Amino acid sequence: MRSTFAAALKSSGWLAILFLLAGCARAVNSGVSSAPTAVLEAPRATEAAILVTRPPETPTPRPTPAAPPPTVPPNPTARPVITLYVPESWRATAEETIAQLNETAVQHVWQLVDEEEAAVRLVADAPGAVVQEVPLALSVPFTTAWESVTPDEARQIMANGHELVSVVPWPELDAGSKALQVDGLHPGDSLYPIQQSWALVADPANASAVAELQLQLRDATPAAAVHLAAVGDIMLDRSLGYNLTRGDLAYPFRDVADRLRAADITVGNLESALGDLGEPQPKRYPFRAPPEAAQSLGLAGFDVVSLANNHGMDYGPEALMQGIDLLREQDILPVGAGADAAAAHAPSIVEAEGLQVAFLGYVNVPQEASSGFDTASWTATESAPGLAWAEPEAIGRDIAAIRDQVDLVVVLLHSGFEYQQPPSEPQQAAARAAVDAGADLVVGHHAHILQGIEWYGEGVILYGTGNFAFDIDGPPETAVFHVWLDAGGVREVSVEPAIVQFGGQPRLATSWEAPAILGQLYYLTDVLNQR
Repeated sequence: MRSTFAAALKSSGWLAILFLLAGCARAVNSGVSSAPTAVLEAPRATEAAILVTRPPETPTPRPTPAAPPPTVPPNPTARPVITLYVPESWRATAEETIAQLNETAVQHVWQLVDEEEAAVRLVADAPGAVVQEVPLALSVPFTTAWESVTPDEARQIMANGHELVSVVPWPELDAGSKALQVDGLHPGDSLYPIQQSWALVADPANASAVAELQLQLRDATPAAAVHLAAVGDIMLDRSLGYNLTRGDLAYPFRDVADRLRAADITVGNLESALGDLGEPQPKRYPFRAPPEAAQSLGLAGFDVVSLANNHGMDYGPEALMQGIDLLREQDILPVGAGADAAAAHAPSIVEAEGLQVAFLGYVNVPQEASSGFDTASWTATESAPGLAWAEPEAIGRDIAAIRDQVDLVVVLLHSGFEYQQPPSEPQQAAARAAVDAGADLVVGHHAHILQGIEWYGEGVILYGTGNFAFDIDGPPETAVFHVWLDAGGVREVSVEPAIVQFGGQPRLATSWEAPAILGQLYYLTDVLNQR
């Protein structure tokens, strides 16, 4: 084997070695025995060797990948322009909506145009993509002695018109007007039968554009109005309190509770101390309702009560603070009284239908003629409990402090003279100061009788809402005042006549009792608004 390797090296150098190695490998694989494998030494550098060399290969250049085309930002002007027509009453809403749409990455650019040029139109009572359904009000002046119509009468008015009636979308009802009820239903009721549908109308080619706008306009339409029920003086002592202590918590409001609970917010004036603490103050008629009265108010649906009146501290500051605690345990918000002046002047805020409504309460009544007692002595101080006194300047400051933080402001005002129909000068001054400062509604009490309603500036003043649940000698005529408020203020006032029965329990008036109550209230209202 060695001689063979040597010969191979001499004759063909390294190339022969490679062939010999390959042959050995074949012999082993075929099972032929052979001598032990020799260790081969690589040739030294000094030895001559035949090396087969190849010229270096020139590498084939790889093709350079083509650069991606530059990204071109979308051009807003490339979106198709869709023209839109809406009636004037919708224009402000539409302008805001399409401005928001055009700022986002929607598929179209929207533009308001005249009706004949529009690709998409917002049309009343037409087949299309419905945006909103709005109640139509059969509107008459507020003091008109006409309250309701039958469905047939309503259809005739809609078809043929009427000299006293204006048919308008309920949100556009004029101040000083009211909506006739249709079959006993008000436009604020869910089953009210006269509705106006607004729909987007367009060719099928613009279906995607219509769908785009429909969703936005639905979101932009105003929320339903807040329904507030307001009543007058509530005094749950005497016979009403006796029934409460016997365990009949529903007794005081049993005949009216359904109407009160149907409102979003129900307010009243609690004309007594509340609880079982304190001592009677030196005045002619100190009242204290039992602790159960707070539960009774809660069962009836009350959300806010004013304690700013000439009976709020009949049993002293200890009873006042106990009453506040009892009310809060029932989720009823007290206003107009507190542990100090800051608390007495602080607003209570209720949220309903997406709107924040702030309530404030004040009192300004004359001294008691019989005893000489002066309610002003109960005015809260920086360090003592008491009531919020109705000074016009203080009312203005309180409203200014909260006005920009809420949507609506309602003031509960206990003022005037007992059993006198015209509002007193201090009563009017306080109420008008509240509206001038930004209040939307003022609800008054203390006269123990109904007084007129004034449309003043941008607000509405209910000067006297009468007694409500009160065991007292006096006229039984009263009412539940239904007020609808939206983001613009008071939309409508509606009066539901009621009677204070013997013993102080209120009920709704019958069909033959109601006209006299409304007639008197309308007369007083006409007098106020003709000045």
